[in-house]
Amino acid sequence: MENKVKGKLEEALAKKHLESVGIKIIEENYRYKRGEIDLIGISSNQLLVFIEVKYRKNDNFGNPEDFVSNRQKKNIIQTANAYIHQIHWKKDIRFDIISILVSDEAIIHLEDAR
Repeated sequence: MENKVKGKLEEALAKKHLESVGIKIIEENYRYKRGEIDLIGISSNQLLVFIEVKYRKNDNFGNPEDFVSNRQKKNIIQTANAYIHQIHWKKDIRFDIISILVSDEAIIHLEDAR
C-alpha cells in the first residue's frame, strides 16, 4: 500500500481516537512553510492541541513516537506558532503524539509530548 494512503488510514484512526476522548478536530494536515501538523484539535477543557501521528508496522526498530526528530519538532513548533497567530489564540496549548503500532493494532496517546 502506498505510504500516503497508509498515512491517511492511520490519521483516520488517530482522529477517531481523539474524538472519543473529547478532542474536536478542527484542522487536518495544516501546513506552514516547511512544517506540517497532522491534526489540530480543541480539547474539552479548551486547550488547542497540536497532534503528530506516527505509525510503524512493528516495533523492531523502536516505538513510533521515537521517530519524531528534533528537526521535525522545530518545524512543528514553528507551524504551531503560525497557526496560533493566524487564529489569534490566547488560551493554553498542548502538543500530543498519537503512536500507532499496526502489528499490535495499538494506539497510544501521549499527551503533552516533549
